[in-house]
Amino acid sequence: MNSTQCIGIDISKDTFTACLCLRDSSGDLDFTKVESFANEKTGFNQLMRWAKKYVKTEYSLSFLMEATGVYHENLAHHLHKIKKEVHVVLPNKSHHYFRSLNVKSKTDELDARVLARFGVERNHPSWRPADPVLGELRNLTRYLDQLKRHKTSLSNQQHSKEYSAEMQQHILKSNKKLITATQKEIDATQKQIEKLIKSTPWLKEKIDKLTTIKGVGIQTVATVVAETKGFQDITNAKQLTSFAGLDVVYHLSGTSINRQTRISKKGNPYIRSALYYPGMVASRHNLELKAFYTRIIQRKPAKMIGQVAVQRKLLLLMYALWKKDEVYIPNYKNKTARTKEERAARDRSVADLHC
Repeated sequence: MNSTQCIGIDISKDTFTACLCLRDSSGDLDFTKVESFANEKTGFNQLMRWAKKYVKTEYSLSFLMEATGVYHENLAHHLHKIKKEVHVVLPNKSHHYFRSLNVKSKTDELDARVLARFGVERNHPSWRPADPVLGELRNLTRYLDQLKRHKTSLSNQQHSKEYSAEMQQHILKSNKKLITATQKEIDATQKQIEKLIKSTPWLKEKIDKLTTIKGVGIQTVATVVAETKGFQDITNAKQLTSFAGLDVVYHLSGTSINRQTRISKKGNPYIRSALYYPGMVASRHNLELKAFYTRIIQRKPAKMIGQVAVQRKLLLLMYALWKKDEVYIPNYKNKTARTKEERAARDRSVADLHC
């Protein structure tokens, strides 16, 4: 067993805690005290000075943290910039590890200690920052999502106000102005997204291929591509569904527990939000996915299960097309099977001619 060391980091908006764990060749673990730092450039520099006191230069060193919204990003970028090995893990993945150790308490100090142990006991892919264009695209798609949610909230308020007794007219007019202004911002942000994509030839070519899936538009594809950093760190379908929070959670235990299965929702919320309406459209107008949706709801008690299955199918289709650099071909499997049969028949006829 190789000796290795990892600094586990539990991070929040203003501060983060760090703990170094060293695993020697015999498998024994040694932990340092947990220290707290400010989540800013000064704190990052203090972290590195603190680490120099305890890090053994003859052993490999890595830093591991959870993907906590956006609070981890500045530190991750800083560590990557100074050429340190960085791992960013999904919260549901670290949660499973915590459970395996029967850790039930949750404090910043304890989390940093367990994350450090997680880093030396498991293999993790190295974190890399997204392409700058994809980072800019992510900012735009997230802002668009926030604007749309804000408009929905205002529209709901407008509806309730219109049906309220003795509501002042200036309140109704003011709310309508906010809705109109928000819609203008939505339109402007959508144009910015399209402009960014068009100005980046390789990205436009890739996204154009993904939008050949019937039911999926440019905004949906842009969100999925931006949130996954162009599927940069995704290696398989299972990992992708977990990253999006579309992985299925089962509750089955004898006859005492038999609850309905559900998705975890412990992944990226922007991807799930972006796939919601395209899933509904595809289940009605994409013939292949409509047949898939019909098969699902014939076996399942709720139609929403079929909708979620279509959303997951769309996500995996986008992933496959991106990796293969291909366009969507309806009934691809059937066409492939027919092509193979035709090729086999042609080979048999050629063989007969030579007999």
